[in-house]
Amino acid sequence: MKSAFIFLSLCLTIVNVFAQDNYDADLIPTSLKNRANAIVRNDETTINMLATDNVLQTVKQAITVLNKNGESAARLVLFYDKSITIKTLKGEVYNAAGKLTGKFNQSNFADESAADGFSLFVDNRVKHFLPNESVYPYTVVYNYEIKHKQNLIIPDWEPKLAADVSVEKSSYTFICKPTDELRIKAQNYAGNPLENTTDKQKTYVWTVSNILAEKPEPYSPDRDTYETSIKIAPRDFAFYNYKGSYNNWNELGKWIYGNLLKERSALQPSTVAAIKELVKNDTDDKEKARKIYQYMQNKTRYISVQIGIGGNQPVPASEVDRLGYGDCKALVNYTQSLLSVAGIESYYCVVEAGSRKKSFDSNYASMVQGNHVILCIPLKGDTTWLECTSQKIPFGFLSDFTDDRLVLACTADGGKLLRTPKLSTQENKQYRTANLSILPNGDVKGSLKTIFSGAQYDNNENIIGKVFTEQQKLLADTYDIDNINFNRINYIQNKSIAPQITEELDIDIKKYALINNDKLFLVLNAFNVKESISETRTRTKPVYLNRGFTDEDNITYNLPESILTTHLSNDDKNIKNQFGEYVTKVTLEGKKLNYYRKLVINEGTFPPEAYAEFYKFITEVNTADRYKLILNLKK
Repeated sequence: MKSAFIFLSLCLTIVNVFAQDNYDADLIPTSLKNRANAIVRNDETTINMLATDNVLQTVKQAITVLNKNGESAARLVLFYDKSITIKTLKGEVYNAAGKLTGKFNQSNFADESAADGFSLFVDNRVKHFLPNESVYPYTVVYNYEIKHKQNLIIPDWEPKLAADVSVEKSSYTFICKPTDELRIKAQNYAGNPLENTTDKQKTYVWTVSNILAEKPEPYSPDRDTYETSIKIAPRDFAFYNYKGSYNNWNELGKWIYGNLLKERSALQPSTVAAIKELVKNDTDDKEKARKIYQYMQNKTRYISVQIGIGGNQPVPASEVDRLGYGDCKALVNYTQSLLSVAGIESYYCVVEAGSRKKSFDSNYASMVQGNHVILCIPLKGDTTWLECTSQKIPFGFLSDFTDDRLVLACTADGGKLLRTPKLSTQENKQYRTANLSILPNGDVKGSLKTIFSGAQYDNNENIIGKVFTEQQKLLADTYDIDNINFNRINYIQNKSIAPQITEELDIDIKKYALINNDKLFLVLNAFNVKESISETRTRTKPVYLNRGFTDEDNITYNLPESILTTHLSNDDKNIKNQFGEYVTKVTLEGKKLNYYRKLVINEGTFPPEAYAEFYKFITEVNTADRYKLILNLKK
């Protein structure tokens, strides 16, 4: 009997040994190594929603780093605050053969404030760790458990970390009570999750395997549109000391309005009186709003606030009024309160901000979407949008930070999705004229005048108001021409609802025109060369052009008397296709050489096979932009 017990124990031990994970890098299929810098060997994430204020996130993740370029995939970064507690955190490191070489725990992680450099109040902290390994490949295994004291924001599942990372296997398990109601957004997931329901719990399991690394493709859409992901939003939720429920944007917007914004609009009596005095002679609501917006800009400044519920709830308008600063939420709420004094209705709008357009998902409401707040004034027949965090941005101009996307307007009647104004290809314009003289030694000197509008206004606004030396440095980076000097710099700002910046420069460029014996070599396009793009022969993703623009250049070169050339060969360009238009024209009138260039890029999404045509178009533009004219000189 004793022998049988020993035999059984040995068998169990052997089974246990062979059941352990094997991180030998040679076991990785060759297909997963192709184009990969790192490989997710196994990722098991479990979200257990025990209660609305008690959500446990358990993760076991093994990542093999093939080379130094894959180290970013092996770095673990965990944010925490008063609502997020890291309960356990440990791991191991294995060498190429899968042999254990080291262990680590929470004490080995760097622990820092998550302050971003411009936030006044931040209680977020971050733990991060990267193994100190220099021999590749190696594997790092992380095991951690996190407690979330809210369920309004459930961690998403995105098994593929980056384009250059393969996934051997990954799973996502969500556990809740049988009575819990969920909205689940599955993106690019084949099939359905495994579901199991008992008297005590309901379980969903999603799994993927053998996802290959890819070569990054330029001008691709946002990763959210093609990578696999699972997003979950419970109907009933707890968030700090708040409770609520929602099934759609209307209900979520109503909850935000009734809970996060409620009773935060009171102002000091002196401010109420000042606003009434400010607009007492105006009958037009838009003119009233313009004056109130300017009042807000002159009185306040932006500062970020990220403490607890303050990450989602504005501080009261009275506090902004007293202190003179606030974050985007606070400044929008403050401006809304000022407008209400004048009887002007406005909407507090949550938006996903950034130069790359990203709309709220109209079919899936969640608190995860949105990182910024703007203000909408629904004037009759003339809806006006305001960015409240800038002291310099013109009234009614949103810039490319928040233009052309669906946002959530939070009102007493509920939330509604609205689209912000679009900055069109024609509006996003740069128009330049230049009068330059080429000196006998090849130096160039003269003046430039450039008008920027639309998104190009926004791209150049930050240089205004800086000291001369700082402007010189910024312009040197922008124009990127060897030996260029800026002798005079002047900016004129038109801050209308369709704003413009006029840039006036006096410049000289040493040895810009190359003189070789009896020839003068001149690159006609001095200031606006379109960069080349990489070729992709087996394109898989759509071609996404985020925003269109129009550039026009008119340059006059005053040639030296030593020029003999009187006629030019016809090298003018005129290309037009679905992606845009490119035109150049060169004329010679006596000693005046005129160069005209126009480039239009259209925004849009095009099929993958269209990339070959787009590549050809940009290559032709780049080649023509670098065209060097050869002129004869007197001997």
